[in-house]
Amino acid sequence: MRKEWTTAGLLLAAFLAAALVPWEAPRLRGAGLEAVLMLQDYAREHVALCLIPALFIAGAIGVFVSQASVMRYFGARANKWLSYSVASVSGTILAVCSCTVLPLFAGISTRGAGLGPAVAFLYSGPAINVLAIVLTARVLGWKLGLARALGAVGLSVVIGLLMHLIFFREEAERANNADAFNLPEEESGRPLWKTAATFAAMVAVLVFANWGKPAGLSVETVDGQVVAGTRVMENASAVTILTGAGEKVTIPREQISAVSYGEGLYATTFRFRFWIAGLFLLALLAMVGAWTGKGERAEWWSATWGFSMQILPLLFAGVLAAGFLLGRPGHEALVPGDWVASLVGGNSLWVNLLAALSGALMYFATLTEVPILQGLIGSGMGKGPALALLLAGPALSLPSMLVLRRIMGTRKMLTYAGLVVALSSLAGWVAGPFLD
Repeated sequence: MRKEWTTAGLLLAAFLAAALVPWEAPRLRGAGLEAVLMLQDYAREHVALCLIPALFIAGAIGVFVSQASVMRYFGARANKWLSYSVASVSGTILAVCSCTVLPLFAGISTRGAGLGPAVAFLYSGPAINVLAIVLTARVLGWKLGLARALGAVGLSVVIGLLMHLIFFREEAERANNADAFNLPEEESGRPLWKTAATFAAMVAVLVFANWGKPAGLSVETVDGQVVAGTRVMENASAVTILTGAGEKVTIPREQISAVSYGEGLYATTFRFRFWIAGLFLLALLAMVGAWTGKGERAEWWSATWGFSMQILPLLFAGVLAAGFLLGRPGHEALVPGDWVASLVGGNSLWVNLLAALSGALMYFATLTEVPILQGLIGSGMGKGPALALLLAGPALSLPSMLVLRRIMGTRKMLTYAGLVVALSSLAGWVAGPFLD
């Protein structure tokens, strides 16, 4: 009966939207077009070469890497340096969202994990998963992608240590009364070097297939002029270059006869990136065929498919929503860019705090924060507040805070949420000038 009421409510909402919303208004029509165009850009630029390889890596992690083999290092009596090191990079292995990480956090907590490493794991799990970092660098720029990766690792350790210090007495009593956190040794029929080589090949395919264009380039126009400098923007319609004299020059595509990205190892790698990625792909196929069984490959495919079905519909919905509300960078949609700039433009501490708090209260399904931020940045959001939202949003949400209150208590939950928001704001405020 409840499901029928939900369906009826959705149908009523759709009917009211179709009947009452003034779709003939120019701004609404433009917003709808922007939503479709942003989804088209994602389909062309990011799905085949970026998302699909990363999804296969995530599926392989779920099959070939045991979570128990990572969590066994989080014990209250384990080496602290090792515990925090493993916890701070756990997101690259687990690829979970702020809600999926909760049962894992509850499991390691009840089985004896110390509060500090467990909280570092809780923050890092959704904050630094490999899919989100790759997509952030690919879509929002390598500086923001690198800042997100370094910030997530650093904040996970700092937040974990602060939680340990704030609740030191409680944790000391708990450690004295609890048994050491030990997981049984796991047997594996495959040598570690084979698993490492397989993952290395997958990562190489992802990296080289998405090798970024060199910053320096020169453009030759149809009338024989050559403009050289640093690439500011390059898309299907135009190329914008910052010349050595500090002048921005935009050249329409129809006026361009040739584009050169210079020489050097980086530029050469860019020219041959697909050949290099193809060689690693062949090596990967050979290793998978020789070192894995049919059952493992079926399980890998099943995990990848399940992960894709979990992420891609939400991602595409997020792209459409971001395009409808905010448009592509440089294009107006439903929300005027002046509104966004007035709230999250610039890099004041208040603006960073607002961005971090907004991200902490919203629920971001994995990767949906990237297209949303792409639209916000295009509408005037500063890179510092964008980083603050990236550091706070995926790691926290209102649903996750409600569950954390039951797991760790109100006081610890509020302390954790406050640390995430405060330190994310501070990180965005400090890094903003360098990112912009």
